[in-house]
Amino acid sequence: MDNTIISPAPAAQRVALLVDGDADTRRLYAEYLRLSSAWAVDEAADGREALAKAISRRPAVVVTETRLPGMSGFDLCQLLRSDTLTAGASIIVVTGDALENDIRRARMSGADTVLVKPCLPERLYAEIQRVVDRATEPSDGLASPTPSRLDSDTRHFTPPAAHCPSCDALMRYVRSHTGGVGTRLREQWDYFECTAGCGTFQFRQRTRKLRKV
Repeated sequence: MDNTIISPAPAAQRVALLVDGDADTRRLYAEYLRLSSAWAVDEAADGREALAKAISRRPAVVVTETRLPGMSGFDLCQLLRSDTLTAGASIIVVTGDALENDIRRARMSGADTVLVKPCLPERLYAEIQRVVDRATEPSDGLASPTPSRLDSDTRHFTPPAAHCPSCDALMRYVRSHTGGVGTRLREQWDYFECTAGCGTFQFRQRTRKLRKV
């Protein structure tokens, strides 16, 4: 009988969930992340397994391919963002789909950032640190949004009027999604398109920052 005792991850460790149908890719990234005592790593080979693990383990970051068995990475991103237990997780898409439409679709599905394969593990690690640290940045002092009731499109706040940071044109509101852990910790992401054609922008209520996606 194997009496080996597996110790749980230290409390200070955050969980990174790696989702890819290719076991070698998962192993490459997992080994690199485990070199840092700051991260515990979980893995999933398909979208459905990833969603179940994300709900049960509440990872700080989910790293996913777009091409997955059972459920696409795009659908996984949308489900993670729409579930109150996982909406606050940072999402990084690492994909072999390098077309601009695929990258845009990943961002609109809820990804915080998109990296194109081949992606070295040190590049991924640096991006994980960046997006997770950015998610905990303090407010930049913008005016608070106007509270409103939750309704059928899951909006928690009325999106503020937004002007394009590139050309100052008024932007068109596209959609919102909300989530978080518990009623008091809900947060919202709003998406806008510049009417002058500069692109799509995301406004995150928690950080009060507008960024191009």
